[in-house]
Amino acid sequence: MEQPQFATERDPRLRLIIPIIVAIAFLMEQLDSTIITTAIPAIARSLDTTPVRLNLAITTYILTLAVFIPVSGWFADRFGARKVFALALFTFTLGSALCGMANSFGMLLAMRALQGLGGAMMTPVGRLILLRSFPRSGLITAMTYTTLPAIMGPVIGPLLGGLLTTYASWRWIFYVNVPFGCLGILALTTYASWRWIFYVNVPFGCLGILAALRFVDDFREEAVQRFDFAGFLMVGCGVALLQFGLESIGRPIISVSATALVLAAAILLLLAFGRYARRVVAPAVDLTLFRFRSFWVGTLAGGLCRVGLNGVPFLLPLMLQVGFGMSPVTSGSLTFVGSFGALLIRPLLSPLLRRFGFNVVLIGSAVVGSAAVGGFALIEADTPHWMIGLYAFVFGVIRSAQFMTSNTLSYADLPADKLSRATSLGGVLQQLSVSLGVSIAAMVLGLVAGETHIVTAERFHQVFLLTAVIPLLSVPGFLYLRAEDGVQVSGHVRSGNSRK
Repeated sequence: MEQPQFATERDPRLRLIIPIIVAIAFLMEQLDSTIITTAIPAIARSLDTTPVRLNLAITTYILTLAVFIPVSGWFADRFGARKVFALALFTFTLGSALCGMANSFGMLLAMRALQGLGGAMMTPVGRLILLRSFPRSGLITAMTYTTLPAIMGPVIGPLLGGLLTTYASWRWIFYVNVPFGCLGILALTTYASWRWIFYVNVPFGCLGILAALRFVDDFREEAVQRFDFAGFLMVGCGVALLQFGLESIGRPIISVSATALVLAAAILLLLAFGRYARRVVAPAVDLTLFRFRSFWVGTLAGGLCRVGLNGVPFLLPLMLQVGFGMSPVTSGSLTFVGSFGALLIRPLLSPLLRRFGFNVVLIGSAVVGSAAVGGFALIEADTPHWMIGLYAFVFGVIRSAQFMTSNTLSYADLPADKLSRATSLGGVLQQLSVSLGVSIAAMVLGLVAGETHIVTAERFHQVFLLTAVIPLLSVPGFLYLRAEDGVQVSGHVRSGNSRK
C-alpha cells in the first residue's frame, strides 16, 4: 500500500507531539514580546540606564522579528523546515541565555536582536510544519495549537514577568520557562537578582530542539528560486520602519513629526515593492497569495478585527492599576483569567465551524467581540473582582474564537506549493496586527487624556468605547466569503447556491 502523505497519518502519536513542539516554540516567542515589560525598572537599575531607554530592548526584538519573518519561508524551502526550525530554536535559546548574562545595555540590545532573529524563523516555519504534517481535515486542530500561544502570551507575559522580577530576578525571564518559573518562584524568593527573568526559555528551548530533530519531517522544495535580496531589503526596511513607527505611537521614541516621516517612508517602500514584485519571478514576498479569497479574508479582514481586540490586553491592566489603583499582581491575575478562554474554545471550534461555517463564526465573533470591548467601559472601581475576572474570561473566549477561526481560514484553501510563502506573509500581518492594536489603543488614550496627560477611569472607558468600533470594520470583508471557502477544513455543508 502507498505510504500516507502526512506524518500524522503515518504515526498517530504525532497528532499531539508535533503541535506541542510548535506550540512551545510559539509561546516562547510570544512571551518574550511582553514578559520584559514589567521588569524594565529592575533591569534599568541593574544596567545603569533609564526605563525610557530600555523600551529599545522591546523595540529591537520586535523590529528584528518584522525584518526577518518575510524570508523565513524561503529558508525553509531551501534548507529544510526541520533544520531551519531547530536552528531557529537554538538561536532563540542562545539569545535568551546571553540576555540573562548581559552586563551592559548594549549587550542586552544585541542579544535581544539575536532572539528576534530566532523568533522570526521559529513562528512561520513552525506553522509551515503543522500545515504540512496534517491533512486539511485535521487543520483546525493543528492551527488551534499555534493560536493558543498568541492569545495567552500577551496576558501571561506581564504577570509572569512581574512575579519573577518581584520574587526572584529579572534574568530568569530568559532562563526558565513558564512551568519552571512558576514552580521555582517559591524556592527562589530568597535570591534577589533581576537576571532570573531572562532564563525563561533555556530548558524548553533545548527540549524543543531535540524533539524537533526527532519527530519533525524535513520538508523542502526540490527547486528553489534564487533569493530575492533586493526585494528582501525593500520589504525588510519597509516593515521595520512601519513597525518602528507603530511602536513610537504607542511608546514615544521619537518626535511626532519624525514618526510621521518614518511611517511615510515605510509606506513608500512597501508600495515600491508592490510594483517591483510584479516584474520578478520569485519575489521575497508573494503578493499573488491575495488572489486566494480565503487567504486575504483571513489575514486582512481577520487582521483588522484582531487590531480592535488586541488593544484590550494593553488597556485592561492599565485601567485596573492606574484607574482603579490595583497592585500589579492583582491586575495581572485578573487579566490572566482571560487566557483560560482560549483553552475552553479550542475543543468547541471544530463543532462550531461544522455547524455554522467560517463566515457565520467570523461575523458573529467580530460583532460580539466589538460589544465585549465596549463592555469593559462598564467596569468601575467598586466592581467585584470575581465579576471582572469572569468578564475577562468571556472576552477571552470570544477573542480566541475570532483568532483561531481567521488563522485557520487563511491557509484552508492554499495549494501546497504556496504554504511556505503564505506562512511568512501571514506571520508579518499577524505581527503588525498586534503592534497596531496596542499603538492605536495607546494613541486614543493619549488623545482622550489631552494636554493634562491625566488618565482616569473615565478616560479608559472612553477608549474602550472608541476602539470597540474597529472589529465591526472587518465585517464587510467577512461577507465576501462564499459557501465553498474552507469547506474541506470546516466540513460545513450549507444549502442554497454559492454567492457569485
